[in-house]
Amino acid sequence: MLTAVRFAILILLLGGVLYPLAMTGLGQIFFSSQANGSFIKLSTGKIVASRLIGQVFTRPEYFHSRPSANAYDAANSGGSNLAPTSRKLIERMKRDAVLYRKENPQQTALPIDALTASASGLDPHISLANALVQVPRVAPPVNFRQALLRAWWDS
Repeated sequence: MLTAVRFAILILLLGGVLYPLAMTGLGQIFFSSQANGSFIKLSTGKIVASRLIGQVFTRPEYFHSRPSANAYDAANSGGSNLAPTSRKLIERMKRDAVLYRKENPQQTALPIDALTASASGLDPHISLANALVQVPRVAPPVNFRQALLRAWWDS
C-alpha cells in the first residue's frame, strides 16, 4: 500500500506540477507571443486585439468579418447550435444577406462565409471570395485626374 501511495504522489508531482511548469516555460521561451494570446499591440504598448479572435467591423474601409453567434466574445465561445431548418437561423441569415448586399451592391452571389458563423464564434478569417467581394468597398477606385486637380487646387 505504501508503494502505491508513493507512486501516486510521484505521478501527481510529475504530471500535475513539473510537466505543466516545463511546458509553460518552454512555451514562454520559444513561442512567447502565441503562449500569451497572440495580442496585437499599438506602438504605445496598449493591447487592442488578438490575432486569434475576430472583431465586428462596421466601417466601410475595413473588411467585414463573418457573422458570430456570440459577438466575438472570447469568454463565451461557441456556435449558436441552431439547426439548418431553424426559423431563427433562417431569419438571421436573411437579415445578414440584405445587409451584405447593401454594403456590397455590385455583388449578386454571396460567399457562404458571409452568412454562416464559425463553430467557435471567434474565427477571424474570411474566404478569398468574401474578401474579393468587399474590395471595391474597402478600396474604391480612384480617379487620379480628379485627385491631382483637387491636390493642385488645394495647394
